[in-house]
Parts: sequence; structure tokens; C-alpha cells
Amino acid sequence: MSDAPRYRFAPSPTGFFHVGGARTALYNWALTLRTGGTFVLRIEDTDESRNSPEWTQGIIDALAWLGIDSTHPQFEGPYFQSQNAALHVAAAHKLFEQGNAYWCDLTADQIQARSKETGKQGYDGYSRDRGLTGGPGQVLRFRVPAGQTIVQDLVRGQVEFSNDTIEDFVLLRSNGSPMFLLANVVDDIEMKVSNVVRAEEHLPNTPKQQMIWDALGHTPPIWAHVPVLVNEQRKKLSKRRDKVALEQYREEGILPDAMVNYLMTLGWAPAGDTEIVPWQHIVDEFRLEDVNHSPAFFDIKKLNSFNGDYVRAMSLDEFIAGCAPHLENAPWPAERFNPEVFAQLALLVQTRVVTLSEVPAMVDFVFLENPVIDEDAWTKTMGSDFAINVLRDYAGAITSCEWNHDALKSALESWTEANGLKLGKTQAPIRVAITGRTVGPPLFESIEVLGREETLRRLQAAITRIG
Repeated sequence: MSDAPRYRFAPSPTGFFHVGGARTALYNWALTLRTGGTFVLRIEDTDESRNSPEWTQGIIDALAWLGIDSTHPQFEGPYFQSQNAALHVAAAHKLFEQGNAYWCDLTADQIQARSKETGKQGYDGYSRDRGLTGGPGQVLRFRVPAGQTIVQDLVRGQVEFSNDTIEDFVLLRSNGSPMFLLANVVDDIEMKVSNVVRAEEHLPNTPKQQMIWDALGHTPPIWAHVPVLVNEQRKKLSKRRDKVALEQYREEGILPDAMVNYLMTLGWAPAGDTEIVPWQHIVDEFRLEDVNHSPAFFDIKKLNSFNGDYVRAMSLDEFIAGCAPHLENAPWPAERFNPEVFAQLALLVQTRVVTLSEVPAMVDFVFLENPVIDEDAWTKTMGSDFAINVLRDYAGAITSCEWNHDALKSALESWTEANGLKLGKTQAPIRVAITGRTVGPPLFESIEVLGREETLRRLQAAITRIG
């Protein structure tokens, strides 16, 4: 094995990319770049129901979105676990020949019955000395040695496991197919993996895998088990209960740099007063020894806060380009969209959105023939003669004024002051008439972009609806 470390990321093609898997991949990638090592992507596809080219491509695309580029010289793969089935079986038979494994013909029901008789939970080693040589219905079990197994973990320190608590586990199923534990070890040996960085949920498997490494005559890798991600209730993130698909966050307008930065802080934090730092800064600082082993809270509000900071840091051109995918399925007819008008609006909304998917709803009033009315907002702001007076008088004031946001604001300020009111109160009915909502980009800048004729038409339409 060369001195340069070889890290591996080994996801199963499940149809979507879990944010927990994304964090693990990023940890491995950061370490790869800092150490000059290799990032090995292995698709663990032995479950045929999950063996789909589309799902594999989804993993590669998700990694690329995170900045883990399959064309990078330190990236290797993807390899497929299913292609190594012969190696897995050969290793199993080697363990049998060495006396590290034995055949067992007990069924699950028989194991359960013996458990009730002996009081020992699970399989009790019944077939260890029966001398079975394999055959239909038999599984191959690893002969767990006496004593204890010590796992040296870069995150958790020294973890001790009593071998008495580990039953003789299955290497080959009764149909001859290899179990995950065996296949995982054989693949890591074959690919010369030196460092295994993965979620702590795999820690209970580690002593078993370490036994297999030793029995096959190889030095186990350097282990590191990083904290699991939990939700607000401090329960492990679940695809059945929580929003965990990376693709969903991407579709909602989370920026890749924001997602990468946030995921890296789940269990680890850069030095200094801020967690928002460039990727290269993370690569230079990240150490597994600094990772906290407590569960990490995946806080969507905090992710959105990160994203908002990244959105505001974009140049105008970057922001417009980033919005493009979210404008493709916008609610207005394609022929009504004007890129030059949107560029004017982009300046107004960039500081007011957290995710890019919010942008269409902020600007749709310009590209729709009529604004989409928020009925609750209409009821609250348009239910009196006051609203009619504001709309009518403001329409009169802007019929011939200069058409810029300062003049448009001044026209309303004059009427507001003359009536002893506050600008916030008089703006509300005008905003609802123009945009259909009570919140949005700056009102007078929006009116300037909309134009005099269309603004007056909408004010009159609102007056007519009230009356």
C-alpha cells in the first residue's frame, strides 16, 4: 500500500442522495484533498432491486453538485460491488479452509427454539464442531474468537468490544451469496483502502469487519465513525419522516457552496468567530480528531441562514444565472418574460430571498397580466373607504409625475403627511393592488419597473373591485 491514503465512499443506489451520505462524502473529500490521497467511489449494488444505472448516475451527479468531481485526478471510480462477487466467495472459502469459518444448517426457527432452551440470545454456536462441509440450506459462519476486539477510532478513541457479545455471524447466505460485512472488507482490501470514514451507525459492524481483515491476513484500515444527523426531536434523520434528499434542497434553491459549508459544520467547526468560510479554508483546517462524536442537529433554519448569506454574496450575474432554472417553470407565459426587466428586479430581490426558488413568487407580478391576489392580504387592506381614497389619490398624483422611485415615493409621502398618517399604513393597499401581496421587493422601485400605464391600470382595477 502506498503512503498516500486512500479514502472510500460506498453508497447504495437508493434513488436519492441522503444529506447524511453527502456529509460523509464531503468529509472524505476534504481529507483526500488535504493529504494528497485518493477518493474511491464504490457503488454497493449487490441488492438487485437497487441496481439501476439512473440511481448510480444520480449519486455521481449529486457528488458533482457538491464539488466532488469524477474527472478530478484524485477521484477514482465508480467501482461496483456486484462485479467482485467471485472475490467475495473465494475469500469466504479461504476463511473456511483456514478454520476461521464453518458451515451451519440451522434454520431461523431452530435458532429461536434453541435460544428459548438455553436462555442465550441469538445463535449459540451450535454448529461450530459438527464438521459440516457445506450444501443446500447451509450458511457459512465466521468463528468469533474469544477475548475482546479493540477498535482504534480517530473520532471516538479506543472502543472495546467483548467478543462474548458477538455471535458467529454469517458470511455466505444459504444461496451462496456473500453478506455485506464480507463483501465490504474484501472490496476494501482489493481497492487498497487505508481509511474508512463513515457514519457511527456502522460502528457495531466494525469489530466483525476487523476480525475478517485480521483473518485474511491484512492490516485493518484507520477507522473514523462520525456522528449521525438528527432532527429537532433529536431522532436520527429518517427518509420516512424528515426531508433528507439532497436533490430536494437543490431544487428548492439551496446553493451548493452553502450546502457544502453547512454540512461540514455538522460535527465540526472551523476556528474563528464564523462558521461561514471558503471551501479551501475547510480543507486546510479539517481534522477527524476535531470532530465531535455527539449527534449533530440538521437544522433547516440554520441551513437557510447559511444559504441567505451565500445568496447575498453572489454577483448580480451569478444571481441571475442561478435563478434561471427556477424561472423555467414560472407561472407566467414564456412570451411575457423579459430578461432585461428581470435583471432590474434581480437587484431588488437578491437581498430579500433565502433560497432561489423564492424568486419567481417575488417577481411574478411584473410578468403576469394581472397579479395573483392574496385574498387574506386583500381582506386586511382593502376593506374600507380608506383604501379607495389612498388608491384614487395616489393614482392622481403619479399620473404626471417624474417616473422614478424617488418621485413615486415622494408622491405618497406628501399625501400621507397631509392626512397625518404613517407611510407603512398607506403603502399597504397600494402594494396589494400592484403586486397582490403585502410583502415583496421595494414598492416604489417595483412600480418604476412596472411602468406608468400598467401601474395606473392596476390601481384602477383595485378601485373597481373594492367599489
